[in-house]
Amino acid sequence: MKQLLSLFSMAAVCVAAMAQEAPVQRGNVPGMGPRFIQTPDPEYVIFTDRASFTGGSRTEGHSFNNAPTFFIYPDSKLDAEGAKALADELGVLDLKEEYRSSVYVINPSGDAYNTAADLDAFKEMFNRARSGNLKLIGIGQGATFVNAIAPETCGHIAGILTIGGKAAKVKKGDYAGVPAYTAGKTAKKVAQEYRTLNDGKNEPLLTVTVNEDAGLSLGDIFKDAWSKTFIKNFRYNNYKHTHYEGASYGEYGPYELEPYADWESLGISREVVVADKGPNSLPWLWYEYWPNELKESAPEKSVPVMVLLHGNANDPRTQAETSGFLQVCGKERFFLVEMEWQGSREYGAMGLDGIESVIYTLLEKYPQLDPSRIYAEGLSAGSMTATALGIRKSYVFAAVGGHSGALFSGRGFNGMSGFDSIYAEATQKRGAVEMPYCSVLGTCDTTVPFYTPDNYVGNSYLNAYNAYEQMNGMPVIKDLDFSLDPVFGFVLNDRQTIRTNKGEGIVLETGQLYKGTMPLIRIVAVVDYGHWNFMPTAQIMWDFFKQYSRDPETRKLIYSGI
Repeated sequence: MKQLLSLFSMAAVCVAAMAQEAPVQRGNVPGMGPRFIQTPDPEYVIFTDRASFTGGSRTEGHSFNNAPTFFIYPDSKLDAEGAKALADELGVLDLKEEYRSSVYVINPSGDAYNTAADLDAFKEMFNRARSGNLKLIGIGQGATFVNAIAPETCGHIAGILTIGGKAAKVKKGDYAGVPAYTAGKTAKKVAQEYRTLNDGKNEPLLTVTVNEDAGLSLGDIFKDAWSKTFIKNFRYNNYKHTHYEGASYGEYGPYELEPYADWESLGISREVVVADKGPNSLPWLWYEYWPNELKESAPEKSVPVMVLLHGNANDPRTQAETSGFLQVCGKERFFLVEMEWQGSREYGAMGLDGIESVIYTLLEKYPQLDPSRIYAEGLSAGSMTATALGIRKSYVFAAVGGHSGALFSGRGFNGMSGFDSIYAEATQKRGAVEMPYCSVLGTCDTTVPFYTPDNYVGNSYLNAYNAYEQMNGMPVIKDLDFSLDPVFGFVLNDRQTIRTNKGEGIVLETGQLYKGTMPLIRIVAVVDYGHWNFMPTAQIMWDFFKQYSRDPETRKLIYSGI
């Protein structure tokens, strides 16, 4: 029990550390994982404006997950007053309230820009800021510097805006690429170099936008760059470690480039709901995401429901903003709801019964929702909760799954059901109830480790598979043989190895377990990946889920085999 609590306490501390109010330097405490030491800014950082961490207490706007950080390189050295004036003129400070952004105006480290010296300074600031969603803005000589370092640094940068400045001479090669927006007299020539940088990448986020309008102010240029380039994506790195543990520049290769949570551009509206629970109870909080055309005009009982559950101590917007399901919703058009299921200082913990209650509230509030197609997934502790829901509340859901979480052995902890009691219920329901289950995990996860030949007995993922095998009336695979499959230790149908376009080509190993002709368990292992969502797997999970519905009268599972 103490070990489980420790694991999740560490995870919560690491997530909170992402939003430190001051620059941090990474270090290690033996046996305690990473630690973070606040240190003053270097003297070449002439102005800073950092978002202060408020956790989930402010329900408006975006969460701190993937909050943008701006490094601004001016045309020449500025004093603090001039740097603040430049940030004001750009309008970059206006994003702080909505997007939790942070801003650094960075002078040349010497009297003028020196590519080698200022690249070293950039790397130092990169390590201190610890932002995956890093945007570079260069103006004049600052733009020349940004262009010069782009080929080496692009795999760590989520977007570039250059105004004026000289183009870099980019030789064709295998670069990670970077979204870029170029403005000013040299915009077209500079843009061509960024196109060379991005050449050959199968990634629609690697856009290059040119603005040659000489009459625009800095504020107009930045506003256009924000809407066309900067808001579209972020980067973070979860390869061979977990991103919130921190990493030094270049330590784990190029960062994954992913779409940012911009629901308006997807034709989705968001509503924040705070439900009063009476004078002696904290209110409940949830976020509703509706495709605009469906909220008012969809036929009755026609819209599927996707329930998202955040991880331990996470902001309650975490899954909507980091799982990839928001983008899948934008493509496939269904209803998303993310709940503050765990509770906080401001909001009450729902637990499994509360999650069920909110679903019934939503079905009553929106007649267009389809009670036969309700699905749930979560991250980490939210994945454990979704895993429990599929067995405890099997009559509600048509399919469940999760990222980076399963069922710990024992009785459970922190109010969540453990393997023993859930397996007992699965045994009672064996063969009478069927529930599709999709498990996504990283093989390099140290918080909820994947199983190996040395640790599979009692492993949380194998526990979850066994529980669903048991309830679904399938053979329960407890003894593994890794000669049958070196990744999973048992034979899976539809076995695939999928190479993605993320990072240096992150690989997925996946397959399914069937009951007769019906696939009821899908497993997706993200090779060498840490403890977090891998956004491309949201589409894989949804494609698995949407094959299933549950008859609202008989509560029997229906498989369409779409």
